[in-house]
Amino acid sequence: MHIPDGFLSPPVWAALDVVSVPAVGFMARRAQRTAADRAPLLGVMGAFVFAAQMINFPVGLGTSGHLVGGALLACTLGPAAASMVMTAILVVQALVFQDGGVLALGANVLNMALIGVMAGYLPYRYWANTPLRRAGVFLGGFLSVLVGASLAMAQLAASGVSFTGPVLAVSAGLFVVTAVLEGLITLAVFEAVERLNPGWVNTPAGAGSRATGLLAAAAVLLAAVGVLVASGSPDGLENLAEQSGIASRAVTLFTTPLTDYEWKAAGGEWLSKAGAGLAGLAVIYVLCSMMGRLIGRPRNS
Repeated sequence: MHIPDGFLSPPVWAALDVVSVPAVGFMARRAQRTAADRAPLLGVMGAFVFAAQMINFPVGLGTSGHLVGGALLACTLGPAAASMVMTAILVVQALVFQDGGVLALGANVLNMALIGVMAGYLPYRYWANTPLRRAGVFLGGFLSVLVGASLAMAQLAASGVSFTGPVLAVSAGLFVVTAVLEGLITLAVFEAVERLNPGWVNTPAGAGSRATGLLAAAAVLLAAVGVLVASGSPDGLENLAEQSGIASRAVTLFTTPLTDYEWKAAGGEWLSKAGAGLAGLAVIYVLCSMMGRLIGRPRNS
């Protein structure tokens, strides 16, 4: 789902950067007005989604997928705060881990943090107080991935990338499978949180709630241990790039000690991956918590 630098033409990535900046600003203002009571949860939810994104699972044909988390954030935090948390995750992934392009950051933010989050929220919003509530959560997870993937493919096409019929059909099928799994995981986590703390989603408890503690522990476990079982196969977008012959276009503008989610100074493979994951977890938690405090400040009258 993360578009690297080199895949999009300059006019496309530049235009999407220009569009995304004011859109994120608008969502920040919306979050400031509506998400003050959810501010303490941003750090934990951001850390959990970041950790879950590190764990790829096989979806077939040598391809893997991972939780994107836009719908889960939207259903628990509201769409505006969810957009801010997802934007923070994407920025850290691009600048610290080189996961997703820096120049293409506007495209990734638009696909996953803005339109993807809204696509994940709307089914839940309209069915939240009906017998279709669970279906709304699942459909939100499903749509958040499918819409984001469709946007990414459209942006590649606008950049002059051509897809053959078979490649397009296989990629679309893999994206659908990934979207189904996203919906199932989103629903499972959402319901687990509500069972632990009934009403937590609508009126979230503070940092000491059982649900918050469990999510924090799960994030640490995923970052430290989950990397041992994560699939090493390319994800849907990487597979599409390989099949369409554009994988070689990917460029990295700079490197950091945590590039590719590996802290090589830590030593062995597990220490390298776990160290990078835990470091990223800490960065995301601090960044989203600081953002939460800012969002939670009372507005001047």
